[in-house]
Amino acid sequence: MLVALAVVAAVALFAITIYNKLVSLKNLAEEGWSGIDVQLKRRTDLIPNLLETVKGYASHEKEVFEEVTKRRSESMKPHSIDEQGRTEAALSQSLMKLMAVAENYPELKADANFRQLQNELSAIEDEIQKSRRYYNGTVRELNTKVESFPSNLVANAFSFNKFPFFELDNPADRNVPQVKF
Repeated sequence: MLVALAVVAAVALFAITIYNKLVSLKNLAEEGWSGIDVQLKRRTDLIPNLLETVKGYASHEKEVFEEVTKRRSESMKPHSIDEQGRTEAALSQSLMKLMAVAENYPELKADANFRQLQNELSAIEDEIQKSRRYYNGTVRELNTKVESFPSNLVANAFSFNKFPFFELDNPADRNVPQVKF
């Protein structure tokens, strides 16, 4: 009787430990997504200033400005993590096109305002990458626990689900855009 009670207590303790680890990983993944969301918001807030600065020099590049504005609007709508990844990839592509346009204007490249905005955008992009790596690492660990035995038994019992990774869906999105005039 005492042995059976000890086995039940050990199994219960083991299940509690797994449950607590799953909760911790879920919360870390949610925190990681929040970090990405903050950086994405900072980037969308910076874009109007960047556009206005470049517009002053390159007023005939209307399509590029319209594309960036459209992609920015799309990225600000609430999305699932997968959809957010797609909209942010499209926004990144349009921002790269904008920067390519800006490269054709030496007086713009020398403008202190533009350089400051470009540096801020670059810093934000770096923060997005750091946040994304943190989030994806936490999600990887959580998803492994959700799928691995015996933690999958606890995960299924308490409805823990896998989280999606925040990544680019289309490998072509990783390429530098070609801008032709």
